[in-house]
Amino acid sequence: MVILVATEKPFAPVAVKQIREITEKAGCILRLLENYKDVSELLSAVSDADALIVRSDIVNAQVLDAAGKLKIVVRAGAGYDNLDLQACSARNIVAMNTPGQNSNAVAELAFEMMLFQARGGFAGKSGTELRGKTLGLHAFGNVPKYMAEIARGFGMTVFAFDPFIDHEIISGAGVKPCNTAEDLYSGCRYISIHMPANDKTKRSIGYDLLKRMPSGAVLVNTARKEIIDEEGLLRIFAERSDLKYLADVEPDSKAVFQEKYPGRFIFTAKKMGAQTEEANINAGVAAARQIVDFFETGNEKFRLNK
Repeated sequence: MVILVATEKPFAPVAVKQIREITEKAGCILRLLENYKDVSELLSAVSDADALIVRSDIVNAQVLDAAGKLKIVVRAGAGYDNLDLQACSARNIVAMNTPGQNSNAVAELAFEMMLFQARGGFAGKSGTELRGKTLGLHAFGNVPKYMAEIARGFGMTVFAFDPFIDHEIISGAGVKPCNTAEDLYSGCRYISIHMPANDKTKRSIGYDLLKRMPSGAVLVNTARKEIIDEEGLLRIFAERSDLKYLADVEPDSKAVFQEKYPGRFIFTAKKMGAQTEEANINAGVAAARQIVDFFETGNEKFRLNK
C-alpha cells in the first residue's frame, strides 16, 4: 500500500518521523509531497496512492480522478470543508478527519485572542480582566470542552448551547446549558463559536443574534468564516461601538474593518488554530493510525461520507 502525505503546509519533522514509523511498520510505503506550489504536482503524486493524508489541501473531483487507486483520504484535523465528500462517495473512497487532535490548540488560541483584546493589545493603556465575566460556547464539541476547562481557571462563568448535546452532558462538564442560541447570546459577554460550516450553519450568526449581546461584548470565531453573516456583522458594528470581533480567519470584509473599525477586531494572518507543535504531531499521527487501522481491520469510525 502506498500512503501519500500531501501538504502545502508541511507537518513538523517529528510528526513526519512518527507517521513514517507507523506506516512502514504496517508494511506500507510512505511518500511525501511537501511545499508544493501547483495542483499539477498533487495530481501527479496521487496517481498511484492507495491512501492520502492532507491538512488544508483541497481534495476535489479533479484530484480524485487523478487518483485511480485511492481508497481512503484523511484530513489531519477536525474541519473537513476542503474534502469533496460527494465526489469521494461517487468514487467509493472513504473520507475521514481526525476530530479532537487540535482541540486544545484551538481553545488556547481563542483565549490568547481574548486576553490580547482585553488588555488593549498591550499598548500601555488600562484594560479589563476575564475573571468574573461570562463565556458562551456556541456548540459543545471537543474544543468547547477545553474552553470550559480553561475558563474555570480564569474564574469565568461558562454557558453553552448545542441542540445536539443533552443538557446533562453539558452540566456534567461544569457548564450551564442554554435552551436557545438567543439565550446564549443575550447572557454572555464573550461568545466563542465552534460549529462546522455546512448548509445549516453558514451565515447563521448574524444581526438578529448579535444585537442581543450585552454591552462590551466580544465575538470569537475560531471555526469558519462562512458561519458569519458578514453583512449582519457589519450592520451591528455600525450601530454599536462597544462590540468587538476576534477571528482565526480573515473575513471577506477585512478591508472594511480596517477602514472603519480599528481597534475593534483581531484577525490572524492565516488560520492558526492547529498551528502548534503538539497539534501538528497529534493530527498527523492520528491520520496515519486511522489509515493503517482501516486497511488492517476495516475500521471506519471517523468516516465522513456515506
